Amino acid sequence: MAPLEFDPVLLTGHDVIDDQHRELVARLARLLDATREHRSKEEVVRLLEYLGQYVVQHFAAEEGLMIQASYDRIESHRLEHRSFVRELEVLRLELQTEGPTNRFVIRVGNRVTTWLREHIYRTDRMFGEWLKNRPR
Repeated sequence: MAPLEFDPVLLTGHDVIDDQHRELVARLARLLDATREHRSKEEVVRLLEYLGQYVVQHFAAEEGLMIQASYDRIESHRLEHRSFVRELEVLRLELQTEGPTNRFVIRVGNRVTTWLREHIYRTDRMFGEWLKNRPR
């Protein structure tokens, strides 16, 4: 399977958000590599926590920009963020109890990667467009 890389189609046009998205993809790629290479449970746990911590920081920064800009779709955007945080929590609990099983690898590879890509492509790009075109 090809390594996960940031796709320029995900650019929002906001440098801070785009840099944070690149970092999210890089952290997710490290987690995927560790799971695919069957590294130790401890390393996979550490990488999942590393990703989860950055997700929380990124979502807070993004929502702060939305508040600052009076973005009218902030509540639906926040709900998506909360959904992803819950998904990471489920994965963390599963990893703690079962270890990096094949099911865990598939869930991270499919669900987390797909969710993040779709959220950035659809929801975050919409916010980027709104920022670019909003009246000042």
